[in-house]
Amino acid sequence: MDASLVRPAPTCVSTPSEPLIQLKGVWREYPSGEGTIAALKGIDLSIARGEMVAIVGASGSGKSTLMNILGCLDRPTSGSYRVSGKETSALEPDALAALRREHFGFIFQRYHLLGELTALGNVEIPAVYAGANAETRRERAEAILARLGMADRTGHRPGQLSGGQQQRVSIARALMNNADVILADEPTGALDTRSGAEVLRILDELNAEGRTIIIVTHDMKVAERAQRIIEIRDGEIVADRPGGASRARVPAVAGAAVPPQGRLARWSAFADRLYEAFVMALLAMNAHRLRTFLTMLGIIIGIASVVCVVALGEGSRRRVLANIANLGTNTLEIFAGRSFGDTRSGRITTLVVADADALARQHYVAAVTPTVSRSSTVRFGATEASALVNGVGEGYFEAKGVRLTQGRLFDTDSVHGRALDAVIDENTRRTLFKDTPGGPLGQVILIGDVFARVVGVVAPQQGGFGGSQNLSIYLPYTTVQTRFLGNSSLRSITVKVADDAPMEVAEQQVTRLLVQRHGIKDFFIINTDDIRNTITSTTETMTMLIAAIAVISLIVGGIGVMNIMLVSVSERVGEIGVRMAVGARRSDILNQFLIEAVLVCLVGGVAGIGLALGFGALFAYSGSNFTLVYSTTSIVAAVACSSLIGVGFGYLPARNASRLDPVTALMRD
Repeated sequence: MDASLVRPAPTCVSTPSEPLIQLKGVWREYPSGEGTIAALKGIDLSIARGEMVAIVGASGSGKSTLMNILGCLDRPTSGSYRVSGKETSALEPDALAALRREHFGFIFQRYHLLGELTALGNVEIPAVYAGANAETRRERAEAILARLGMADRTGHRPGQLSGGQQQRVSIARALMNNADVILADEPTGALDTRSGAEVLRILDELNAEGRTIIIVTHDMKVAERAQRIIEIRDGEIVADRPGGASRARVPAVAGAAVPPQGRLARWSAFADRLYEAFVMALLAMNAHRLRTFLTMLGIIIGIASVVCVVALGEGSRRRVLANIANLGTNTLEIFAGRSFGDTRSGRITTLVVADADALARQHYVAAVTPTVSRSSTVRFGATEASALVNGVGEGYFEAKGVRLTQGRLFDTDSVHGRALDAVIDENTRRTLFKDTPGGPLGQVILIGDVFARVVGVVAPQQGGFGGSQNLSIYLPYTTVQTRFLGNSSLRSITVKVADDAPMEVAEQQVTRLLVQRHGIKDFFIINTDDIRNTITSTTETMTMLIAAIAVISLIVGGIGVMNIMLVSVSERVGEIGVRMAVGARRSDILNQFLIEAVLVCLVGGVAGIGLALGFGALFAYSGSNFTLVYSTTSIVAAVACSSLIGVGFGYLPARNASRLDPVTALMRD
């Protein structure tokens, strides 16, 4: 490796006489049953800048524990550890992460490369957390890999590289932020002889450039390459002697870990880390597609249920209102008597046409029609049936929202002239004129003992009082009063209220007017708006009930997300440890797992909306005359809800991940 591999190691702010690394009375104890076990016992150690030190000892001697403390992956139980004169015991987790990021580079025995990333991506990670811009870090990573003989392997993933190549990537990652201390844990332990010799040669050259190299090994041949050998046994330093090598070093040159011009502004660096976390979340989701889909499934079903329920509710509401419109919207039905069950209503004759005329002059009234009725037998040819004969005014059809299908309606002249013009409904047409060529228009029918000519056909009224299967015939009310009833009293008056007038106020005004005219309240009013409100309220209640069930399914889906994310954290502990070792802050780990949870829920939410829209299309394709009415508000709310589920249920696993101890995470890989 030539001298242009990397810039000389930067110096810290410590004075030349001050050791770079200094440990005094360091103990590290671990709980064991009711007591503790000491892995390190009163370690006193100083390492000067630019030294190449080998720490040797048998397995269990404490050398790995010592290296973890030196690299700020672990904290001593007691004692003092200073780096460039700075006491590490007083540092917060993020400050320790900054120390690892800016001053330490780790070369692990098992490489600890992230399988989802390429060699180039693995090398770039420390610079991402250091805030280097994308172009700077990519150029630097490519240059380091090229000078380590990996120029043609930058796009390969760890699984496509040999052990020696993976270790070179690990070395390149350690050099990415121009670390001044390289910590190598058994750097040749997993390599063949040739690859191991090459790695040691690289370490020699890095030391010759002024970097401090600390090698942890059990191989004395490797240790002899160092200038200083520290032997540890049972947690204590038992020997500190010169090694078998002495080499010249170039003077250390001051500098920053990453060139200032390669740094991003604070907020830009934060946004860049968020973007990298987003990319890593996508890679993790892609690497575990089945698990990701199963995690999404609960969200998909929940969101689809909510959107469909809201669409069904809105469709039901509009259908109900359309049906009510067939009865006539904004209408007041005024009947004689106190109620439908009033036995005296037949003897009350005070409800007269003059009342209807008085009401028609009120500003809040759009249309008024007197109404009388009786049941009668109707005949046409050999066909005979019972029908309800309705005597109505010319405004009845507008007030009740009756739709004309054939012919015409009678007018004011027909009412004044007591014309025998009959308008029949579709049920009457089908019953009397089913086999009549040319249809019913112009045909003469016998109603009781009175002949009438059919001038029009209207659609049957849906719902209301009496079934829609009844046969209904409409004649001018004057004709029914004189030809059928023989009196001038009315059964009812129908008032259509103007659209801009409140129904409750209109009802109060009608009541006041009629009481003034009659001197007593001998009538009652049916407000069709009350019927509409009752039906729509019932529909909304049912919609809320079903929506509550859908929300429960969303909560269950959210709990599923939390469980899967907890499993994901436990499966990816090693990855978390590596990221922390190269300088990731707690917030970086939190953001990565939180973004992943939000993405799972957000994609699941979009898929759920797609499923709901697909269900609506399938429903419409089936030929049903009922349609689902989708609400943009509900769709936006569903997306927001899925995101909140991701944040709410993903926070705990993400927080757990961010609070893992780096050394514990690495040991569990």
